[in-house]
Amino acid sequence: MSRVINPESAGKLRNQHMRTAAEIVRRLGQKHEVDAEARDMVATLIYCFREIEEGIEASMLAWEKRNYWNKVEQFRAQWTWLSAARSRLEALVRTGAWDQLPMYILPLLPHFVEITINKFTRRPETWAGAYERLIAEFAQQS
Repeated sequence: MSRVINPESAGKLRNQHMRTAAEIVRRLGQKHEVDAEARDMVATLIYCFREIEEGIEASMLAWEKRNYWNKVEQFRAQWTWLSAARSRLEALVRTGAWDQLPMYILPLLPHFVEITINKFTRRPETWAGAYERLIAEFAQQS
């Protein structure tokens, strides 16, 4: 019997979202003002971070079932920055303090240095409308 390979594994999805986030962070670094596109990019960054967090939890559950406790702890430590970054970005969107965006984006750069981007492959349609969806989501939570 052959091995079953899941093409939509948590690791593969995590890598795709990290690539999208890396491109967005680099594009935001090139912007000189916060416009509608920048707000959409930040919202998409929040969505990417949420998806990555879900994938991390799925990976850790699989490893915990196999009693790989050391691996789980190392993995958890490697990704501790993610939840804090997502929370800060969500707070930025909720308060509308867009003038502080560079202070929120700059600390993210070291987490994406290993992702080489020779050419931007994500199109603006990737993040188009994400800000409105996020604001609607926040309104439902209130």
